[in-house]
Amino acid sequence: MTLAQLYYIVALDSFRHFGTAANHCFVTQPTLSMQIQKLEEELGIFIFDRSKQPVVPTDIGAKVIKQAKIILQESERLQNIIDSETGTYNGTLKIGIIPTIAPYLIPLFLRPFVEKYPGIEIIIDEITTKEILRALHKDLIDVGILALPVNIPDFIEQTLYYEPFVAYIHKKHPLFNLEKIDVDSLSRDDLLLLKEGHCLRGQALKLCRTSEKEWRENERKVLFESGTIDTLKKLVEQNFGITLLPYLAVKDIQSKEQLSLVREFNPPVPKREIGLIYSKTLLKKHFVEALTQEIQKVIPKILLEKENSLIVK
Repeated sequence: MTLAQLYYIVALDSFRHFGTAANHCFVTQPTLSMQIQKLEEELGIFIFDRSKQPVVPTDIGAKVIKQAKIILQESERLQNIIDSETGTYNGTLKIGIIPTIAPYLIPLFLRPFVEKYPGIEIIIDEITTKEILRALHKDLIDVGILALPVNIPDFIEQTLYYEPFVAYIHKKHPLFNLEKIDVDSLSRDDLLLLKEGHCLRGQALKLCRTSEKEWRENERKVLFESGTIDTLKKLVEQNFGITLLPYLAVKDIQSKEQLSLVREFNPPVPKREIGLIYSKTLLKKHFVEALTQEIQKVIPKILLEKENSLIVK
């Protein structure tokens, strides 16, 4: 029996698919299948019922997998005790991050982080909030970066920064002529939203004091829902409405023409709380502390300010 074999059965239990589990473990499917079979032969039991699709653990297999998770955690705990005492950082940190944060935050912190902590292998997955929570429960990722709060039992939420919203307004819109706008001036009538599953969608609806149902039933020529912020920006540039952008997305804009469409809000400025979420039992808390420090070093200092803010939850 090896730790690798235990890791393979835990992965197969999580994904219920040999190919997907093999990819997650960075081995070939035949290798994963063969090692699991060897473990079953050594134990004299079947851990998985391969006759069912998707594959599922047998009754005794479920008990073996539960114990395997404990063994792997304790093995990792031993290494983390050594790392913490010696001040070394070696291992893997798997991060899930939502799409409205990923393209703007990752380029800021990734290079400084890997240069400072060369012993940490970073694996980043760009997924929605719901997918992050599912992955955390299945131990597929160590930490999520998302909009808070999520209020999930047995998980720690830690604030990273407070990100202001700005409005992106086409030139023919009445609000375009204002230097700054009020939250109360937002209307659902011409609001462009991301598709369902993005937390930014719900936050935009709250700022406009409207519901999903009211937004959908509002009379308009075209109802736009996009999967990306870039698409929403292009629609605004074609005079199709207005949308809300997170602050870091604006910092990514280089064109003066595009920047002319950006309008900040009068105080209290609407902001979203961006933070980390991870299990209370996570053994790599010193990795998370290092990640927090590096992110807060590289982001604009204005994002650390909470005063005169309207936090959108």
